[in-house]
Amino acid sequence: MSSLAFSSNLSLLRSDRNHAAAGLLFRSTKLYWSLNPKLKSAGYSSKRTRSGTEVTRASAEVVVEMEDRAMEKEERGRVLRVGLVCGGPSAERGISLNSARSVLDHIQGDDLRVSCYYIDCDLNAYAISSAQVYSNTPADFDFKLESLAQGFGSLAEFAEHLAANVDIVFPTIHGRFGEDGGFQELLEKYNIPFVGTGSSECRQAFDKYNASLELSKQGFITIPSFLLQGSEMNESELSNWFVRNKLDPNSGKVVVKPTRAGSSIGVTVAYGVADSLRKAKQIMLEGIDDRVLVETFLEGGSEFTAIVLDVGTGLDCHPVVLLPTEVELQFHGSSDVREKDAIFNYRRKYLPTQQVVYHTPPRFPIDVINNIRQGASLLFQQLGLRDFARIDGWFLPSSTSVFSSSENKYGRTESGTVMFTDINLISGMEQTSFLFQQASKVGFSHSNILRTIVHRACLRFPNLASYSSASGHLPGKSNASRLAEALNKPEGIHKVFVIFGGDTSERQVSLMSGTNVWLNLLAFSDIEVSPCLLAPSIDYSSSTDSNNEDSDVSSRAVWSLPYSLVLRHTTEEVLAACVEAIEPDRAAFTSHLRKHVMNDLIEGLKKHNWFTGFNIADELPVRYSLKEWIKLAKEFQATVFIAVHGGIGEDGTLQSLLEAEGVPYTGPGVMASKTCMDKVATSLALNHLADLGVLTINKDVWRKEDLLNMPVLDIWNELTSKLQCKTLCVKPARDGCSTGVARLCCPEDLAVYVKALEECLVQIPPDSFSRAHGMIEMPNPPPELLIFEPFIETDEILFSSKSTNKNADRLMWKGNSRWVEVTVGVIGKRGSMHSLMPSVTVKETGDILSLEEKFQGGTGINLTPPPASIMSIEALERCKQHIELIANTLQLEGFSRIDAFVNVDTGEVLIIEVNTVPGMTPSTVLIHQALAEQPPMYPHQFFRKLLDLGSERFI
Repeated sequence: MSSLAFSSNLSLLRSDRNHAAAGLLFRSTKLYWSLNPKLKSAGYSSKRTRSGTEVTRASAEVVVEMEDRAMEKEERGRVLRVGLVCGGPSAERGISLNSARSVLDHIQGDDLRVSCYYIDCDLNAYAISSAQVYSNTPADFDFKLESLAQGFGSLAEFAEHLAANVDIVFPTIHGRFGEDGGFQELLEKYNIPFVGTGSSECRQAFDKYNASLELSKQGFITIPSFLLQGSEMNESELSNWFVRNKLDPNSGKVVVKPTRAGSSIGVTVAYGVADSLRKAKQIMLEGIDDRVLVETFLEGGSEFTAIVLDVGTGLDCHPVVLLPTEVELQFHGSSDVREKDAIFNYRRKYLPTQQVVYHTPPRFPIDVINNIRQGASLLFQQLGLRDFARIDGWFLPSSTSVFSSSENKYGRTESGTVMFTDINLISGMEQTSFLFQQASKVGFSHSNILRTIVHRACLRFPNLASYSSASGHLPGKSNASRLAEALNKPEGIHKVFVIFGGDTSERQVSLMSGTNVWLNLLAFSDIEVSPCLLAPSIDYSSSTDSNNEDSDVSSRAVWSLPYSLVLRHTTEEVLAACVEAIEPDRAAFTSHLRKHVMNDLIEGLKKHNWFTGFNIADELPVRYSLKEWIKLAKEFQATVFIAVHGGIGEDGTLQSLLEAEGVPYTGPGVMASKTCMDKVATSLALNHLADLGVLTINKDVWRKEDLLNMPVLDIWNELTSKLQCKTLCVKPARDGCSTGVARLCCPEDLAVYVKALEECLVQIPPDSFSRAHGMIEMPNPPPELLIFEPFIETDEILFSSKSTNKNADRLMWKGNSRWVEVTVGVIGKRGSMHSLMPSVTVKETGDILSLEEKFQGGTGINLTPPPASIMSIEALERCKQHIELIANTLQLEGFSRIDAFVNVDTGEVLIIEVNTVPGMTPSTVLIHQALAEQPPMYPHQFFRKLLDLGSERFI
């Protein structure tokens, strides 16, 4: 985050004419550059010519034309001012921030400008910079809000500000206050136009119990449920309900969930009356909700979710349901089949693991899909919903028993029964969310669907009708999946292949990174970006042994992907979707449904002249061998953006293959990649820098086979004696940094870890070791080599977004050890690498950063820059100098990320590891650090800078 950048934006926020400048990105015109010189100096207008030379994006004539067009739009009232509001009091506020980030990324343009606002847990409202929207979680900036943001004295004052400074509000607050009608009621009171459903309809639909009653009244089949509220815990009545629904009061399986907490918070499985009451009380005690629903568990059913888009005119509702998605839960090993994992919970929804697979369209019979679409459309209308919504439900095949009371209700088909269970008034809008998955299947890009929603909302407000009458927005072009077609593109368009996937334990994070890079680079008109999946090898051997000489790496498969197939949950899902897409019957089925939905959409959209058409073509994936794919990159003179974490993407193999053909690529070269992939080799390469303030940690490498065959106590004694420590840190020797890392405090902990290796567990459950910890994701398959090293003690850093004393320091750090953990991005050319602003990493649970804290949006805390109360400016500068010394000694280039412990007094660095293909997810810490640069680099610019550094590799 950059306080300097924000203070500049804050002054503009206070100006009526320029209220939205805080959210302005690189598409700004000269008019706004003159108002905010920092934006101009940030290089928002830079672009590459076909020769690779950097030039100003617009010549003087074009700039004048842009300025004239902008002023013309101002005069006509054509620049739509959108207020993007995120945060809120619910546990989904982190996801809300992710949704806001996607909206911000994809709707801004010359005709539409965004101002960003945040509501904290106590319903205090703030105008925030767009830089803060790119934070990983609100906790990254919550404790700084009073000094970095424009606060409002009350919600009423906030509403008055919105009424004066924005044309329409786009709420992205999930859960309480955002979807229960609270925020909508505030906006209605002050006559502020907004996207989405009105307050009274939100109240009705958000409460699961009330919504169920209304659905039943409207003739829909509903799941039998029992309401528990407040102190009313009538065990006998609940027992009677169990009996009436043919459930065993002692062991009958049910779902227990809050009635007003979104679609996944607090949802759990219970067995019998006593367990149901216990879990309901727990939900209440945790303050999630004081009304809890007990529902029968639908055995043998399939969950689905469907996006509904209103394409009507004015107050006339014309809902069209897109292609629904089937949610398939998957289980891997006995430890994964546990009651808490038996449902589509918060973790499954938002963390990319192999525990869930999505199918769009569903693998249901056609009559069922038609019933879902018709029913969701009818429900949307009958509940008075607006603009868009997501509706969840279940399909039970005809072989499954159905409740007798449902005989004459909507949802019956020849193939089974359809039931709707949850209405989501503000659907999640993360990059690969259901909204974008389903929209891309029927021809909408991210930008196109979001702008369609905004323009549709404007039609309900007479004073905004002109904004939708002649939009200047032209949807972005589709990127053809068939790479051969790229040769027919106009001259001067540089080809870029973004490759991700692979078969290491970080392949799902790689998918997130590659998707984010691809979507950010789509913003540039002078490059043609193609997303490509490196398919897993058949036996996953490269995930643990990068020196496997038996496998022919060049024969590995690479799939060139169409737009919609990128937006998936896991690499396995993408690969399965590729195979499915080219299967003739399935392809024909999907094409038929797609055309049907698009025809339904056109019926409404053809009435709106702001809609310029669908911009995602119905394309098929194409499979190449890695060797063929590299030859293709050479033929197109493409630059390869490497987003493959671990394995051949990070150990120098892929880099070597590309160099052999003269294909430029991003990131460090072959030797640096090899060295950094091997954590022991990294330490050896830096050992001589101890006198210069760069320290290394002693390590001991063990083979998995030896760990399994020796007595655990003997291993423990040998390790602690050799490393001279009482507690150990264990991690894979040649894997990434996010899986298989654990703190071991005693021989029993080591025994648990060794057993996990032996049984090939995909997870070590929380609190399996002697010290409390969260879920530990394990490499699959287990690594052959493991590193043990002393566990480095750092002091706990705590902070709170609440404080009884307004002037109290919300950041608490005892500072006894004087060491903190940091992660630092480096960027530049070989020999002159530049350190970005270091970030202090804060562990929320346990001693090791979890996979969620590293990569799941809405979790994990990074303090960028390190607060002055922890680290002085002088120590911070010395730290950055040491980081640059490390980067240049290892001959890094392009970009990398260095993880280390730093002494807050001396700036000395104790190196942990170097990641040559670091995480590039939407919430990556590298984005925070790039935004802290002077001038700030926004995500589009940052990834373009990394691409340009790669393209210049052989110049």
